[in-house]
Amino acid sequence: MLKKILAVLVMLYAAVAMAAVDVNKATDAQLDSVKGIGPVTSKLIMTERKKGEFKDWPDFIGRVKGIGEASAVKLSGNGLTVNGQAYKAAAAAKEDKKDAKSAAKDDKKDAKADAKGGKTVAKADAAKPAANAASAASAAKK
Repeated sequence: MLKKILAVLVMLYAAVAMAAVDVNKATDAQLDSVKGIGPVTSKLIMTERKKGEFKDWPDFIGRVKGIGEASAVKLSGNGLTVNGQAYKAAAAAKEDKKDAKSAAKDDKKDAKADAKGGKTVAKADAAKPAANAASAASAAKK
């Protein structure tokens, strides 16, 4: 029975630890727990938040020095939210990566097909003059 209670407590702790951290409600320690935010950045965030809550991600990016779109994507992916919202470009960036990878695979397949096709055509073109010469020689004998 004790093992079951401990297991439930561990699962609850894990769920809380993996929960999103809202930039407008988090403490310094909670901000520091987000991968990519250190003590300096968390102090910058807290200083800007004292001036007023962050309205959205563009407001957050514009007001906190050192946070750009690339950082916002990473921070959002690591659980940071602004007013409960993940950074919209984070989802778009993941889709763009997937699209880029599939496009690269398609390009490689096309390049291989073209390379094989080019060799076949080259071999066929090289064989044609020899065949034509043989035909001409047999025609000349007749």
